[in-house]
Amino acid sequence: MAHFIVVGGGQAGASLVAKLRNSGFEGEITLIGEEPVPPYERPPLSKAYLLGEMAQERLYLRPAQFYDDLNITLRLNTRVTAIDTEARTISLGDEVLSYDKLALCTGSHPRRLPAAIGGDLENVFVVRTLADVDAMEPQVRQGAKALIIGGGYIGLEAAAVAAKKGMQVTLVEMAERILQRVAAKETSDHFRELHRSHGVDIREGVGLERLLGEDKVSGARLTDGSEIAADMVVVGVGIVPATELAEAAGIALDNGIRTDAQGRTSAPDVFAAGDCASFPYRGERIRLESVPNAIDQAEVVAQNMMGGAVDYVATPWFWSDQYDCKLQIAGLNKGYDHVETRHGEDGRKSFWYFHGDQLVAVDAMNDARGYMVAKRLIEAGKSVTRDEVHTPDAELKALLKR
Repeated sequence: MAHFIVVGGGQAGASLVAKLRNSGFEGEITLIGEEPVPPYERPPLSKAYLLGEMAQERLYLRPAQFYDDLNITLRLNTRVTAIDTEARTISLGDEVLSYDKLALCTGSHPRRLPAAIGGDLENVFVVRTLADVDAMEPQVRQGAKALIIGGGYIGLEAAAVAAKKGMQVTLVEMAERILQRVAAKETSDHFRELHRSHGVDIREGVGLERLLGEDKVSGARLTDGSEIAADMVVVGVGIVPATELAEAAGIALDNGIRTDAQGRTSAPDVFAAGDCASFPYRGERIRLESVPNAIDQAEVVAQNMMGGAVDYVATPWFWSDQYDCKLQIAGLNKGYDHVETRHGEDGRKSFWYFHGDQLVAVDAMNDARGYMVAKRLIEAGKSVTRDEVHTPDAELKALLKR
Protein backbone atom coordinates (compact mmCIF):
# COMPACT_ATOMS: atom_id res chain seq x y z
CA MET A 1 0.00 0.00 0.00
CA ALA A 2 1.38 3.42 -1.00
CA HIS A 3 2.45 5.77 1.79
CA PHE A 4 2.18 9.54 1.24
CA ILE A 5 3.85 11.77 3.83
CA VAL A 6 3.08 15.48 4.22
CA VAL A 7 5.54 17.56 6.23
CA GLY A 8 4.01 20.68 7.74
CA GLY A 9 0.92 21.01 9.90
CA GLY A 10 -0.36 24.32 8.58
CA GLN A 11 -3.08 25.32 6.14
CA ALA A 12 -1.37 23.77 3.11
CA GLY A 13 -0.62 20.46 4.81
CA ALA A 14 -4.13 20.12 6.23
CA SER A 15 -5.72 20.98 2.88
CA LEU A 16 -3.51 18.52 1.03
CA VAL A 17 -4.29 15.47 3.18
CA ALA A 18 -8.01 16.22 3.16
CA LYS A 19 -7.98 16.51 -0.64
CA LEU A 20 -6.12 13.21 -0.96
CA ARG A 21 -8.77 11.35 0.99
CA ASN A 22 -11.71 13.17 -0.56
CA SER A 23 -10.31 12.36 -4.02
CA GLY A 24 -10.27 8.64 -3.30
CA PHE A 25 -6.67 7.95 -2.25
CA GLU A 26 -6.84 4.75 -0.19
CA GLY A 27 -3.20 4.41 0.83
CA GLU A 28 -1.50 5.45 4.05
CA ILE A 29 -1.29 9.17 4.81
CA THR A 30 0.92 10.71 7.51
CA LEU A 31 0.74 14.42 8.36
CA ILE A 32 3.62 15.70 10.48
CA GLY A 33 3.52 19.01 12.38
CA GLU A 34 5.99 20.58 14.80
CA GLU A 35 3.33 22.20 16.99
CA PRO A 36 1.45 20.29 19.70
CA VAL A 37 -2.00 21.18 18.33
CA PRO A 38 -3.89 20.20 15.16
CA PRO A 39 -3.59 22.47 12.09
CA TYR A 40 -5.25 25.83 12.70
CA GLU A 41 -6.06 29.15 11.08
CA ARG A 42 -3.28 31.71 11.44
CA PRO A 43 -4.98 34.98 10.38
CA PRO A 44 -7.22 35.20 13.50
CA LEU A 45 -4.23 34.74 15.82
CA SER A 46 -3.22 38.39 15.80
CA LYS A 47 -6.81 39.63 15.69
CA ALA A 48 -9.83 37.81 17.13
CA TYR A 49 -7.81 35.33 19.19
CA LEU A 50 -5.50 37.95 20.72
CA LEU A 51 -8.52 40.15 21.43
CA GLY A 52 -10.12 37.26 23.33
CA GLU A 53 -12.98 37.01 20.84
CA MET A 54 -12.16 33.46 19.63
CA ALA A 55 -11.44 30.33 21.67
CA GLN A 56 -8.45 28.18 20.73
CA GLU A 57 -10.62 25.28 19.55
CA ARG A 58 -12.34 27.54 17.05
CA LEU A 59 -8.97 28.14 15.39
CA TYR A 60 -8.62 24.49 14.45
CA LEU A 61 -9.23 23.83 10.76
CA ARG A 62 -10.67 20.44 11.68
CA PRO A 63 -11.16 18.75 15.05
CA ALA A 64 -8.59 16.06 15.84
CA GLN A 65 -11.28 13.42 15.31
CA PHE A 66 -11.46 14.42 11.63
CA TYR A 67 -8.03 12.92 10.98
CA ASP A 68 -8.95 9.71 12.78
CA ASP A 69 -12.18 9.45 10.81
CA LEU A 70 -10.28 9.72 7.51
CA ASN A 71 -7.56 7.32 8.68
CA ILE A 72 -4.88 10.02 8.51
CA THR A 73 -1.98 9.56 10.93
CA LEU A 74 -1.45 12.92 12.60
CA ARG A 75 2.00 13.26 14.18
CA LEU A 76 2.05 16.39 16.33
CA ASN A 77 4.93 17.94 18.28
CA THR A 78 7.22 16.13 15.84
CA ARG A 79 10.13 17.55 13.88
CA VAL A 80 11.48 16.09 10.67
CA THR A 81 15.26 16.16 10.92
CA ALA A 82 16.30 14.90 7.48
CA ILE A 83 15.09 13.74 4.06
CA ASP A 84 16.85 11.10 1.99
CA THR A 85 15.45 11.45 -1.52
CA GLU A 86 17.36 8.44 -2.85
CA ALA A 87 16.22 6.06 -0.12
CA ARG A 88 12.78 7.78 -0.05
CA THR A 89 12.85 8.17 3.70
CA ILE A 90 12.48 10.92 6.27
CA SER A 91 14.05 10.96 9.72
CA LEU A 92 12.28 11.98 12.91
CA GLY A 93 15.36 11.95 15.08
CA ASP A 94 16.19 8.25 15.43
CA GLU A 95 12.94 7.14 13.78
CA VAL A 96 12.90 6.59 10.01
CA LEU A 97 9.76 6.53 7.84
CA SER A 98 9.60 5.42 4.22
CA TYR A 99 7.47 7.25 1.68
CA ASP A 100 6.25 6.64 -1.83
CA LYS A 101 5.50 10.33 -2.33
CA LEU A 102 6.38 13.29 -0.14
CA ALA A 103 4.91 16.79 0.07
CA LEU A 104 6.76 19.65 1.75
CA CYS A 105 4.35 22.19 3.24
CA THR A 106 6.85 23.63 5.68
CA GLY A 107 5.58 27.20 5.53
CA SER A 108 7.74 30.09 6.61
CA HIS A 109 9.60 31.64 9.53
CA PRO A 110 9.22 35.20 10.79
CA ARG A 111 12.29 37.40 10.58
CA ARG A 112 13.63 38.16 14.05
CA LEU A 113 15.81 40.97 15.34
CA PRO A 114 19.46 40.05 15.95
CA ALA A 115 20.46 39.44 19.57
CA ALA A 116 23.17 42.07 19.10
CA ILE A 117 20.52 44.80 19.00
CA GLY A 118 18.31 43.37 21.73
CA GLY A 119 16.27 40.84 19.78
CA ASP A 120 16.57 38.26 22.56
CA LEU A 121 15.26 40.50 25.35
CA GLU A 122 12.15 39.42 27.24
CA ASN A 123 8.83 40.76 25.89
CA VAL A 124 10.06 40.95 22.28
CA PHE A 125 7.61 38.99 20.15
CA VAL A 126 6.89 37.81 16.63
CA VAL A 127 3.42 36.81 15.40
CA ARG A 128 3.40 33.45 13.67
CA THR A 129 2.26 30.61 15.91
CA LEU A 130 -0.29 29.96 18.62
CA ALA A 131 2.56 29.82 21.13
CA ASP A 132 3.79 33.26 19.98
CA VAL A 133 0.41 34.84 20.63
CA ASP A 134 -0.15 33.00 23.91
CA ALA A 135 3.19 34.35 25.16
CA MET A 136 2.28 37.87 24.03
CA GLU A 137 -1.27 38.02 25.41
CA PRO A 138 -0.45 38.84 29.08
CA GLN A 139 1.46 41.94 27.95
CA VAL A 140 -1.43 43.30 25.85
CA ARG A 141 -3.12 45.39 28.51
CA GLN A 142 -4.70 48.80 29.00
CA GLY A 143 -2.19 51.63 29.33
CA ALA A 144 0.93 49.61 28.52
CA LYS A 145 3.34 50.85 25.84
CA ALA A 146 3.66 48.80 22.65
CA LEU A 147 6.32 49.33 20.01
CA ILE A 148 5.67 47.78 16.59
CA ILE A 149 8.68 47.32 14.31
CA GLY A 150 7.57 47.19 10.68
CA GLY A 151 4.77 48.85 8.75
CA GLY A 152 3.58 45.92 6.65
CA TYR A 153 0.26 44.18 7.15
CA ILE A 154 1.45 42.09 10.11
CA GLY A 155 2.72 45.19 11.91
CA LEU A 156 -0.41 47.21 11.14
CA GLU A 157 -2.72 44.42 12.31
CA ALA A 158 -0.73 44.12 15.55
CA ALA A 159 -0.93 47.88 16.02
CA ALA A 160 -4.71 47.81 15.52
CA VAL A 161 -5.19 45.11 18.15
CA ALA A 162 -2.91 46.87 20.63
CA ALA A 163 -4.76 50.16 20.12
CA LYS A 164 -8.15 48.45 20.56
CA LYS A 165 -6.86 47.00 23.85
CA GLY A 166 -6.09 50.51 25.08
CA MET A 167 -2.31 50.40 24.72
CA GLN A 168 -0.11 53.34 23.82
CA VAL A 169 1.16 52.30 20.39
CA THR A 170 4.14 53.48 18.36
CA LEU A 171 4.86 51.95 14.96
CA VAL A 172 8.24 52.40 13.29
CA GLU A 173 8.82 51.84 9.57
CA MET A 174 12.26 52.47 8.09
CA ALA A 175 10.95 52.88 4.52
CA GLU A 176 9.54 56.21 3.42
CA ARG A 177 5.99 55.01 4.02
CA ILE A 178 4.09 52.09 5.51
CA LEU A 179 3.15 49.31 3.05
CA GLN A 180 5.70 50.68 0.59
CA ARG A 181 6.75 47.21 -0.62
CA VAL A 182 3.24 45.90 -1.20
CA ALA A 183 0.85 48.76 -1.96
CA ALA A 184 0.42 52.10 -3.71
CA LYS A 185 0.81 55.41 -1.92
CA GLU A 186 -2.97 55.77 -1.88
CA THR A 187 -3.35 52.62 0.22
CA SER A 188 -0.53 53.71 2.52
CA ASP A 189 -2.22 57.07 3.02
CA HIS A 190 -5.55 55.42 3.83
CA PHE A 191 -4.12 53.19 6.55
CA ARG A 192 -1.84 55.87 7.98
CA GLU A 193 -4.88 58.09 8.51
CA LEU A 194 -6.90 55.19 9.92
CA HIS A 195 -4.26 54.28 12.51
CA ARG A 196 -3.56 57.85 13.52
CA SER A 197 -7.29 58.35 14.08
CA HIS A 198 -7.03 55.55 16.66
CA GLY A 199 -4.10 57.17 18.43
CA VAL A 200 -1.23 55.18 16.89
CA ASP A 201 2.03 57.14 16.59
CA ILE A 202 3.37 56.18 13.14
CA ARG A 203 6.97 57.09 12.40
CA GLU A 204 8.12 56.55 8.82
CA GLY A 205 11.56 56.89 7.30
CA VAL A 206 13.26 55.95 10.55
CA GLY A 207 14.73 52.62 11.55
CA LEU A 208 15.56 50.80 14.74
CA GLU A 209 19.10 51.25 16.03
CA ARG A 210 18.65 48.91 18.99
CA LEU A 211 16.27 47.84 21.73
CA LEU A 212 17.01 48.97 25.28
CA GLY A 213 16.86 47.05 28.55
CA GLU A 214 18.82 44.60 30.66
CA ASP A 215 16.90 41.30 30.64
CA LYS A 216 13.52 42.74 29.67
CA VAL A 217 12.89 45.31 26.94
CA SER A 218 12.30 48.81 28.26
CA GLY A 219 12.46 50.85 25.08
CA ALA A 220 14.23 51.49 21.82
CA ARG A 221 16.69 53.89 20.26
CA LEU A 222 15.87 54.85 16.68
CA THR A 223 18.21 55.81 13.86
CA ASP A 224 17.24 59.48 14.23
CA GLY A 225 18.59 59.43 17.78
CA SER A 226 15.20 59.48 19.50
CA GLU A 227 14.28 57.01 22.23
CA ILE A 228 10.89 55.39 22.88
CA ALA A 229 9.74 53.68 26.06
CA ALA A 230 8.19 50.23 25.53
CA ASP A 231 6.75 47.51 27.73
CA MET A 232 6.59 45.12 24.79
CA VAL A 233 7.81 44.99 21.20
CA VAL A 234 6.19 43.22 18.24
CA VAL A 235 8.52 42.53 15.32
CA GLY A 236 6.73 42.44 11.97
CA VAL A 237 9.51 42.69 9.40
CA GLY A 238 8.51 39.89 7.07
CA ILE A 239 8.90 36.16 6.73
CA VAL A 240 11.29 33.80 4.95
CA PRO A 241 10.33 30.44 3.42
CA ALA A 242 11.19 27.40 5.53
CA THR A 243 13.55 25.62 3.16
CA GLU A 244 16.14 24.12 5.51
CA LEU A 245 15.00 20.52 5.09
CA ALA A 246 14.81 20.80 1.32
CA GLU A 247 18.19 22.49 1.06
CA ALA A 248 19.89 19.85 3.22
CA ALA A 249 18.36 17.16 1.00
CA GLY A 250 19.76 18.77 -2.16
CA ILE A 251 16.37 19.91 -3.48
CA ALA A 252 16.57 22.99 -5.73
CA LEU A 253 15.67 26.36 -4.24
CA ASP A 254 14.67 29.64 -5.86
CA ASN A 255 13.11 32.10 -3.39
CA GLY A 256 11.63 29.05 -1.70
CA ILE A 257 11.45 25.44 -2.79
CA ARG A 258 11.47 25.53 -6.57
CA THR A 259 8.55 23.68 -8.16
CA ASP A 260 7.15 23.27 -11.64
CA ALA A 261 3.61 24.29 -12.52
CA GLN A 262 2.30 21.04 -11.03
CA GLY A 263 4.08 21.37 -7.69
CA ARG A 264 6.92 18.93 -8.38
CA THR A 265 10.35 19.71 -6.96
CA SER A 266 13.72 18.70 -8.42
CA ALA A 267 13.62 15.44 -6.42
CA PRO A 268 11.61 12.46 -7.71
CA ASP A 269 8.14 12.16 -6.15
CA VAL A 270 8.71 15.14 -3.87
CA PHE A 271 6.23 18.02 -4.08
CA ALA A 272 5.86 21.38 -2.32
CA ALA A 273 2.98 23.76 -1.64
CA GLY A 274 2.16 26.87 0.37
CA ASP A 275 4.40 29.66 1.68
CA CYS A 276 7.56 27.59 1.14
CA ALA A 277 7.03 26.96 -2.59
CA SER A 278 7.90 29.12 -5.59
CA PHE A 279 6.21 28.37 -8.91
CA PRO A 280 5.82 29.67 -12.48
CA TYR A 281 3.32 32.49 -12.96
CA ARG A 282 2.77 34.44 -16.18
CA GLY A 283 6.33 34.15 -17.39
CA GLU A 284 8.03 34.68 -14.06
CA ARG A 285 8.50 32.82 -10.79
CA ILE A 286 6.66 33.89 -7.65
CA ARG A 287 5.92 32.76 -4.12
CA LEU A 288 2.61 33.72 -2.52
CA GLU A 289 2.12 34.11 1.22
CA SER A 290 -1.61 33.72 1.68
CA VAL A 291 -4.25 31.32 2.93
CA PRO A 292 -6.05 31.04 -0.45
CA ASN A 293 -2.79 30.13 -2.18
CA ALA A 294 -1.95 27.52 0.47
CA ILE A 295 -5.33 25.84 0.01
CA ASP A 296 -5.56 26.00 -3.78
CA GLN A 297 -1.97 25.00 -4.46
CA ALA A 298 -2.11 22.13 -1.95
CA GLU A 299 -5.27 20.74 -3.54
CA VAL A 300 -3.64 20.77 -6.98
CA VAL A 301 -0.57 19.04 -5.56
CA ALA A 302 -2.81 16.37 -4.00
CA GLN A 303 -4.28 15.60 -7.43
CA ASN A 304 -0.82 15.38 -8.98
CA MET A 305 0.51 13.12 -6.21
CA MET A 306 -2.29 10.74 -7.21
CA GLY A 307 -1.08 10.71 -10.81
CA GLY A 308 -2.74 13.81 -12.22
CA ALA A 309 -1.14 16.38 -14.49
CA VAL A 310 -2.88 19.56 -13.37
CA ASP A 311 -1.14 22.92 -13.61
CA TYR A 312 -1.64 25.30 -10.70
CA VAL A 313 -3.07 28.55 -12.04
CA ALA A 314 -2.83 31.08 -9.24
CA THR A 315 -5.56 33.68 -8.72
CA PRO A 316 -3.87 35.86 -6.09
CA TRP A 317 -6.10 37.40 -3.44
CA PHE A 318 -5.48 38.50 0.13
CA TRP A 319 -7.20 40.29 2.99
CA SER A 320 -6.44 42.23 6.16
CA ASP A 321 -8.73 43.34 9.01
CA GLN A 322 -7.82 46.50 10.91
CA TYR A 323 -10.32 48.16 13.26
CA ASP A 324 -13.61 48.31 11.32
CA CYS A 325 -11.83 48.28 7.95
CA LYS A 326 -11.75 45.12 5.85
CA LEU A 327 -9.14 45.33 3.14
CA GLN A 328 -9.53 42.90 0.23
CA ILE A 329 -6.82 42.61 -2.41
CA ALA A 330 -7.07 40.88 -5.78
CA GLY A 331 -4.28 40.43 -8.30
CA LEU A 332 -0.62 41.41 -8.09
CA ASN A 333 0.23 45.08 -8.45
CA LYS A 334 3.62 44.52 -10.06
CA GLY A 335 4.48 46.97 -12.79
CA TYR A 336 1.49 49.28 -12.35
CA ASP A 337 1.83 52.81 -13.68
CA HIS A 338 -1.47 54.36 -12.63
CA VAL A 339 -3.93 54.05 -9.74
CA GLU A 340 -7.59 55.05 -10.05
CA THR A 341 -9.56 55.78 -6.88
CA ARG A 342 -13.16 54.62 -6.60
CA HIS A 343 -15.30 56.20 -3.84
CA GLY A 344 -18.47 54.59 -2.52
CA GLU A 345 -21.07 55.34 0.10
CA ASP A 346 -20.33 55.25 3.84
CA GLY A 347 -16.61 55.74 3.34
CA ARG A 348 -16.14 52.72 1.08
CA LYS A 349 -13.12 53.08 -1.16
CA SER A 350 -11.02 51.06 -3.57
CA PHE A 351 -7.82 51.63 -5.52
CA TRP A 352 -7.60 50.08 -8.98
CA TYR A 353 -4.10 49.44 -10.36
CA PHE A 354 -3.46 49.71 -14.10
CA HIS A 355 -0.51 48.81 -16.27
CA GLY A 356 -1.23 50.90 -19.33
CA ASP A 357 -4.88 50.15 -20.07
CA GLN A 358 -4.87 46.76 -18.32
CA LEU A 359 -6.35 46.32 -14.84
CA VAL A 360 -3.85 44.27 -12.79
CA ALA A 361 -4.94 44.57 -9.14
CA VAL A 362 -7.30 46.21 -6.68
CA ASP A 363 -7.15 47.22 -3.02
CA ALA A 364 -10.70 47.53 -1.67
CA MET A 365 -11.52 49.01 1.74
CA ASN A 366 -15.02 47.93 2.82
CA ASP A 367 -15.92 47.93 -0.88
CA ALA A 368 -16.97 44.30 -1.33
CA ARG A 369 -18.83 44.95 -4.57
CA GLY A 370 -15.95 46.77 -6.21
CA TYR A 371 -13.57 44.05 -5.05
CA MET A 372 -15.76 41.24 -6.40
CA VAL A 373 -16.09 42.83 -9.84
CA ALA A 374 -12.40 43.69 -10.09
CA LYS A 375 -11.36 40.20 -8.96
CA ARG A 376 -13.50 38.50 -11.59
CA LEU A 377 -12.22 40.84 -14.30
CA ILE A 378 -8.60 40.16 -13.35
CA GLU A 379 -9.12 36.40 -13.22
CA ALA A 380 -10.73 36.49 -16.67
CA GLY A 381 -7.91 38.62 -18.09
CA LYS A 382 -10.38 41.41 -18.82
CA SER A 383 -10.13 45.07 -18.02
CA VAL A 384 -12.13 48.27 -17.75
CA THR A 385 -11.34 51.79 -18.73
CA ARG A 386 -10.19 54.16 -16.06
CA ASP A 387 -13.45 56.08 -16.36
CA GLU A 388 -15.49 52.91 -15.85
CA VAL A 389 -13.93 52.41 -12.41
CA HIS A 390 -16.29 55.15 -11.27
CA THR A 391 -19.41 53.41 -12.56
CA PRO A 392 -22.26 53.58 -9.98
CA ASP A 393 -22.73 50.44 -7.86
CA ALA A 394 -25.99 49.58 -9.61
CA GLU A 395 -24.19 49.34 -12.95
CA LEU A 396 -20.86 47.90 -11.83
CA LYS A 397 -21.70 44.22 -12.37
CA ALA A 398 -22.69 44.99 -15.95
CA LEU A 399 -18.98 45.42 -16.71
CA LEU A 400 -18.57 41.65 -16.32
CA LYS A 401 -20.98 40.90 -19.18
CA ARG A 402 -19.17 42.70 -21.92
